[in-house]
Amino acid sequence: MIWAGAALVVLMAVLGAPLFVVILAAAMLGFLATGVPLGSAALSVYEITHQPLLVALPFFTFAGYLMAHAKSSERLMALTRALFGWMPAGLAIVGFVAFALFTALTGASGVTIVALGGLVLPMLMASGYSDRFSLGLVTTSGSLGLLLVPSVPLILYGVVAQRLEVGEPFTLEQLFIGGLGPTLLMVVLLSGYAVWAHGGVPRTGFDKRALWRAVVAARWELPLPFVVLGGIYSGYFAISEAAALTAVYVFVAEVVLYRDVKWRRLPNVVREAMVMVGSILLILGVALAFTNYLVDAEVPQKVFATMQQHISNKYMFLILLNILLLAMGAILDIFSAIVIMVPLLLPVAVGYNIHPLHFGIIFLANLEIGYFTPPVGINLFISSYRFNKPMIEIYAACLPFMAVMLLALLLITYFPWFSTWHL
Repeated sequence: MIWAGAALVVLMAVLGAPLFVVILAAAMLGFLATGVPLGSAALSVYEITHQPLLVALPFFTFAGYLMAHAKSSERLMALTRALFGWMPAGLAIVGFVAFALFTALTGASGVTIVALGGLVLPMLMASGYSDRFSLGLVTTSGSLGLLLVPSVPLILYGVVAQRLEVGEPFTLEQLFIGGLGPTLLMVVLLSGYAVWAHGGVPRTGFDKRALWRAVVAARWELPLPFVVLGGIYSGYFAISEAAALTAVYVFVAEVVLYRDVKWRRLPNVVREAMVMVGSILLILGVALAFTNYLVDAEVPQKVFATMQQHISNKYMFLILLNILLLAMGAILDIFSAIVIMVPLLLPVAVGYNIHPLHFGIIFLANLEIGYFTPPVGINLFISSYRFNKPMIEIYAACLPFMAVMLLALLLITYFPWFSTWHL
């Protein structure tokens, strides 16, 4: 009966059943195989209500969707161009910075490419950057910034990892700080490649008046990072309080002050954001049930024991981990990858003396790259549809940027200092 059930779960996955159904079915099958009452699956799903950090998810998601529907991307682009446009390959650097900040706020790569890519791509081409370079920049940078607060995947990893209680404990604030160094490293390396490839592109002179106009235009959005980050890192706000403050602040700025989002459009924005939150919570709830099965059946310990027979070196494990996660990032969406793979891989990584915070940064950095890994990375399809370009052209445009990001990934993987310097 167990084998028949396993075959049925695989068939459900192949036929395209919803992910939460497949995960819950696998968890129930696991409980049945180990003799645990099936009611434990329902209790495991209910455990999600005891995760206080999850309160932050709907607030941050709502704020991100609200900014995506407003003209925040235009104001952000104007401000970063006024600040960095005078540098060699300045407009490309502007693109990297703007994409990273906007992705951190929205937490959704597709939203970033659609909202910001349509502005950046014509500007790059008009400024003398090649079509292939411009297309590669907007496609690959669409996932840049997932390691920056208040990125939803970053919060979700913290919730799942803390739930497992393996390795050295860390706080969500420490995880936020840990994402700053790797993101800065990626932006610096990408900027260096842009200067090498297009450093001779004509630059715009630094204009104090243009900078002042950009600052005035973004006057209500500029305080947001300082309020949120300053409050979190100073310990004045808890994560949930900072999330609530962010949602209120963005609502007042975009709806009341800027009036970019009309009141009649607000219900649609709320519905889009809460559908996203609902899907995350549903998948996370059933994933907790599956995690409990893995823990009860000691699956991570068995996987670690098996791997130790063949892989005794920590660094060889990290190489295989990167290969696996790049493939998973290209196939699964980031939320599914977190709730499915982290409970299985984190205990194994801890067995190789890898800090859970460092593992989380490696995990999310791989998924960032997986977004544009051929042949099925989601950024590739979004960019092809948004800019009406053939997939083969998208592939070719992304390869140089992928090489730079893989270099950053190697540095992040083998030099933990970038993630754990503050511990």
